[in-house]
Amino acid sequence: MIRIAGVNLPDEKRVDIGLTYIFGIGRANVKKVIADAKIDGAKRIKDLTEEEVGKIQKAVEQFKVEGDLIQEINQNIRRLEEIGAYRGIRHRRGLPTRGQRTRSNGRTRRGKRKTVGTVRKDVVAKTGGK
Repeated sequence: MIRIAGVNLPDEKRVDIGLTYIFGIGRANVKKVIADAKIDGAKRIKDLTEEEVGKIQKAVEQFKVEGDLIQEINQNIRRLEEIGAYRGIRHRRGLPTRGQRTRSNGRTRRGKRKTVGTVRKDVVAKTGGK
């Protein structure tokens, strides 16, 4: 199993797919990494030589990945919260930050909620109007 940027890459995957397991390296960045390293993207990760792995590691170092990237993202969110920006307030409340509606959707950010409705007449009669 090959380890690049602190991530174990799956042996059976193609190089162009396996590199996306690194946080911060998506399909667009994979193309740049493969072009810089001059490696065939269709090759399996288990078939890479030590020299090719070294080239890939050198190419990946150009990008901010894994811990450094996560830390930068968290700092950006914290900055938005501290200055009181609208997006920061939405982050703090756990609501969508990019303008999505929340009345009927938004379960991913808001979570499952208990339905709140009107009180039925028979319940009111039992409790004595409380």
